[in-house]
Amino acid sequence: MFSNKFWQFLIPLALLPSADCLTFHGADYSSLVNLENTGITYKDSGTSEKFDTILANHGVNLARIRIWTSTNNANYSLDYGLVLAKRAVAARMSLLIAVDLHYSDTWADPGDQATPSSWPTDLDGLNTEIYDYTNSLVTAFAAQGTPIDFLQIGNEINSGMLFPTGEISVNGYSPLSQLLHSAANGAHDASDTVKVVVHLANGWDGSAMSSFYEQIFIQGEFATTDFDVMGFSFYPFYDSAATYSALQSSLDNLVATYDKDVMIVETDWPSSGSCSGVTLSEDFAVSTSGQESWVSGITDILAGLSDGHGQGVVYWEPGWIGNDGEFYLLSKKKYLCSIFA
Repeated sequence: MFSNKFWQFLIPLALLPSADCLTFHGADYSSLVNLENTGITYKDSGTSEKFDTILANHGVNLARIRIWTSTNNANYSLDYGLVLAKRAVAARMSLLIAVDLHYSDTWADPGDQATPSSWPTDLDGLNTEIYDYTNSLVTAFAAQGTPIDFLQIGNEINSGMLFPTGEISVNGYSPLSQLLHSAANGAHDASDTVKVVVHLANGWDGSAMSSFYEQIFIQGEFATTDFDVMGFSFYPFYDSAATYSALQSSLDNLVATYDKDVMIVETDWPSSGSCSGVTLSEDFAVSTSGQESWVSGITDILAGLSDGHGQGVVYWEPGWIGNDGEFYLLSKKKYLCSIFA
């Protein structure tokens, strides 16, 4: 059953004054079909409804859909993503589809970027493969009437992608730069309207963000013209230094340097529970009001970026019922929590 404490957050996301200044009010609810297949249902004010319809009815206009290279629908295959996209459009999300390509058979994050088992491992082969894969995927979404508006080429690629070939600590920035260039070309050759997003974790870490962008652009490889949006994860429980002031400073500097649009493409805040050893980075309650305050602060920062470069916020998995302990799984840290209510 859909817990009302989720919903008390989702309404403020669309209706807070500062959120109104942003174009995109998004949610990554990629687990939805898998959850429905286990019998989970959702209600809004006592009335049963599809969760994506509930989101759209309350102002969410951007669906972020993760896709793995797996062919198993339970593991976020292309076919699984296409179904979610059709549902997002049917729910009147204005064709605002953001696709999050992990370029892996499983979760990708700064420490885990496993090359798909069926892909080559040499750089030339990977450049061809990532171009072809990205191009065909963008084409597939458009062919079913759900063209992608934002395409995220990689997930939290701070350390690289397609390890070990594209791993920065192993081979430097050039292989990653080439792979991003090939992926962006694949997207642009399939669509002249898709906006390409580069996604990094820990958007609050100004030094790390600047270091990445100072080194990723290489003549003849990845260029500033290859992408449109800087996307960042901003979570309150992985590092106590992930404060609003740090995020503000980091984003202000990046916008001043690169003149790119910015989105927070992953965030959330716990609504209940506790976690020994974790200090949240801002002093809000672990509650629905804390969720509202956390997102309000992010939207204020984005709305204040120069020249309207702050574009939107995407809340990560607001409807994932039963993911207690996911904090441990995704962070690879020894915390077993029940804080994602």
